[in-house]
Amino acid sequence: MGIVAGLDSSPEFTRIVVCDTDTGAVLRQGYAPHPVEGRPSDIDPQAWLLSLGEAAGGGLLEGVQAIGVSAQQNAVVPLDAQGNTVRPALVGGDKRAQVAAADLVDALGGREAWAQAVGCVPQAAQPVTKLRWLAKNEPENAQRVAVLLQAHDWLVWQLLGRPLRRTTDRGGASGTGYWSAATGAYRPDLVELALGHQAVLPEVIGPSEAAGTTPEGLLISAGTGETMAAAFGLGLGLGDVVVSLGASGSVMAVHPEALADQTGMITSLADATGMYLPVVTTLNAVRALRGTAELLGLPDLESLSELAVKSTPGAHGLVLLPYLEGERTPNLPHTAGTLAGLRRESMKPEHLARAAFEGMLCGLADALDVLRGRGVEVRRIFLLGAAAELPAVQASAPSLFGAQVVVPQPADYAAIGAARQAAWALGVSQGTLDPRTPPAWQGAAAQVLEPGEELAVGQAVRQQFTAVREQTHPGAFLP
Repeated sequence: MGIVAGLDSSPEFTRIVVCDTDTGAVLRQGYAPHPVEGRPSDIDPQAWLLSLGEAAGGGLLEGVQAIGVSAQQNAVVPLDAQGNTVRPALVGGDKRAQVAAADLVDALGGREAWAQAVGCVPQAAQPVTKLRWLAKNEPENAQRVAVLLQAHDWLVWQLLGRPLRRTTDRGGASGTGYWSAATGAYRPDLVELALGHQAVLPEVIGPSEAAGTTPEGLLISAGTGETMAAAFGLGLGLGDVVVSLGASGSVMAVHPEALADQTGMITSLADATGMYLPVVTTLNAVRALRGTAELLGLPDLESLSELAVKSTPGAHGLVLLPYLEGERTPNLPHTAGTLAGLRRESMKPEHLARAAFEGMLCGLADALDVLRGRGVEVRRIFLLGAAAELPAVQASAPSLFGAQVVVPQPADYAAIGAARQAAWALGVSQGTLDPRTPPAWQGAAAQVLEPGEELAVGQAVRQQFTAVREQTHPGAFLP
């Protein structure tokens, strides 16, 4: 029995799990916040190393044979020719870069040109967009950039002692905006379009390959982005979809091929196993619930949920189109939310509460239908985020989505996915695992919800939502 470790360097903390190589059972774990308050747009990568060292304290990694690294996506670490950081890493959903995103879309000839080139349309958070912002706002720094790494690439490189070879994986590369999941190749011309000149990019290695071995003999696997690591930690396979309930929402599926989408609604990512993760995002999910709770004078989402379950499916005809921040799916960037179906009998707090939950879930079901319309199999849906625990969500989600819903118990799935990757690379290096087949670890403990007899009711609620959406925004989903 061997042991491996997975570390997840998220925007705010580092978490490390040490797992049994054969079963995936978590044996011990460590945690440390980053020594930075809040979520700044610029951060010294050394902060990630400091919290990593603190999280690994107390002999946590004793006996570990291999380590996998998961880290926040969309972070760009610009290095000079000597391997030193040119400036702090550009991280997060950087609103400074919104103008740069629009510039890049125009520079290549529109959304369709980007979707065909790299499977995604530039957004403010993406590395390619941050490079354009850097070129426009800090031209002297931009000129000094010789090497581009992401957060997990940089951490892997540091753990290995800063070797000449720098690596990344398909998952991380697919989110940059200058690597295509469909072709498996970089587009250096897009780096030049954004930054103004070429830069060295890390070698993309396979899912079960090792990035290298430390001088002490510790194997370091390829690493990947948080999204891909969490999918791997959950044990997702074909037919599995993840619906994430944050302030905004996302719907992500496992698919055997990259999906190019001319409308730009689908972002075509690669996963950590050799397959693909098409993603459709909505700008409005839990923010619609929080807004409704504030409007009704309720202290929290639990109170909103309690109120909503006093209503009935369809909320007495009330329909909330939850497009409070504009919307990406459908592409309505300048719209606002809509409350329709007001009648005297529907003007009660519980019906508005119900309409908020149904509006949020129907918006995500629209995103799910974008994937279904492209041939993506939907067998079961993993529902993630704190709001997934709310009774009003669990009561409606299976019938509105039209599929089995799985609510996993909270766990550090990104760190577990990183550890599973480490176990895979270790097994391949020892000749005990097939490079095409990851280790079969225990699946996530979860609550399973079936649509059952409520399916017809849920689909009627969807039709009511769709009718209002089509009347308010006709043809919103047409290409």
